[in-house]
Amino acid sequence: MTTALVTVDIGGTHARFALASIAENGAITLGEPVTLHTSEHASFQTAWEHFAQIQGGKLPLAVAIAIAGPVGGEVIRFTNNPWVIRPALIPEKLGADRYTVINDFGAVGHAVARADADHFLHLAGPDEALPTAGTISIVGPGTGLGVAHIWRDGAGGYRVQATEGGHIDYAPVDTIEDAILARLRLRYRRVSAERVVSGPGLVDIYEALAQMEGRAIQQIDDRTLWQLGTSGEDSLAAAAVDRFCLSLGSFAGDVALAQGAGAVVIAGGLGLRIKDTLLSSGFANRFIAKGRFEGLMAALPVRLITHPQPGLFGAAAAFAKEHLS
Repeated sequence: MTTALVTVDIGGTHARFALASIAENGAITLGEPVTLHTSEHASFQTAWEHFAQIQGGKLPLAVAIAIAGPVGGEVIRFTNNPWVIRPALIPEKLGADRYTVINDFGAVGHAVARADADHFLHLAGPDEALPTAGTISIVGPGTGLGVAHIWRDGAGGYRVQATEGGHIDYAPVDTIEDAILARLRLRYRRVSAERVVSGPGLVDIYEALAQMEGRAIQQIDDRTLWQLGTSGEDSLAAAAVDRFCLSLGSFAGDVALAQGAGAVVIAGGLGLRIKDTLLSSGFANRFIAKGRFEGLMAALPVRLITHPQPGLFGAAAAFAKEHLS
């Protein structure tokens, strides 16, 4: 029997909705996603009702929700979004008789575990499929820096563990990164990896490089800098983007060492947008640059998940694992 559900991926700026179906054999099919601006809706419930109107007024009785933030409490609040969600009230407010609420990067972990091989792009290491047994580390730069891992049992089963690994200490590797850290320490008592290896982190990288060269520091937002850097229009912005890729490689390698990974997947909206830049950057060299463990690191496949909606797909997969296994 096929199970119909609504799958939702809520961030600070956007809430993405889609109808989904889970076949008896576990196959997941996503409908066309609908993206709503959180700032244009007073609550999650009004956004839900808007989506229901778009779909003709009636929605399935099951829902899977991926949320950008901690999900364990009785009340879920967002960092960059005024919405509040009380999971216990979901049946009453949304009319759903079954629901799953999961951290957004936990949902990405489910997407990595379930996505077809053609939704992965080779970035570094041996060009081979992800292992069917053992640990796979997942690193996702975006507005923040997500870290998770999955463990596969070799027989088709898996477990997902979301973490706060993006908040470990930033570790410079050379004198340029020493300068980036020194600049950030003027603002923060403690500098986490997320301060550098994230979309907004490009601004601090760019300004540190400008300071090194004695240039006047221009106030440019991160979106503009990514555009200037990836297009090559601005050589200093391009240097900042390359430095970001180096730092991402170093960080991903550290996570793989810490988690005992047999492979690494780069996820997150930013990773997908700059995939061509990553391929031509020093990302791969930095990933393996771990001293006595370079041989071990060089043997790990590193892939980029290219699924267009990993949050929506992963939330549906989490629902299937919780309710249909």
